[in-house]
Amino acid sequence: MQRKIRRSDRASAEGEARKLLEKGEYGVLSTVSGDGQPYGVPVNYACAREFIYFHCATKGHKLDNLSGNNKVSFCVVGKTQVLPEQFATKYESAIVFGQALEVFEDEKRLALLELVKKYSPEFIEKGRQYIESDERKTRVYKIAIEALTGKTRK
Repeated sequence: MQRKIRRSDRASAEGEARKLLEKGEYGVLSTVSGDGQPYGVPVNYACAREFIYFHCATKGHKLDNLSGNNKVSFCVVGKTQVLPEQFATKYESAIVFGQALEVFEDEKRLALLELVKKYSPEFIEKGRQYIESDERKTRVYKIAIEALTGKTRK
């Protein structure tokens, strides 16, 4: 799936967009409810093997939305700087379009470990123990990347 961006002069190379995805602190997952209401929620995530993984509780609004329509967009914003005198902002961003699919067993544990490595790299062993003890209390999804766009204003 090819996505166009209006300001093609600000398009970043796919490699730059992928780097931003990998280093971003959090992303905004956007879903749509059964009645067409959009919903965007910030989530922690990790990139691994061409997927974006995120975890969540076992119940909730985003899960209700995903059960009816698993098409999502996922946005990461990197460095920003407001330029008041120019009425503008420097920024870098990446947007993914794809489908969110729940993962189980080995892939679920792998994804949770990737999250530990990203957000708590000094506590890998403790993170492994946490995953083993609390794995049932969380659900894990992967976003299969169908399209990726990036924009920057430098």
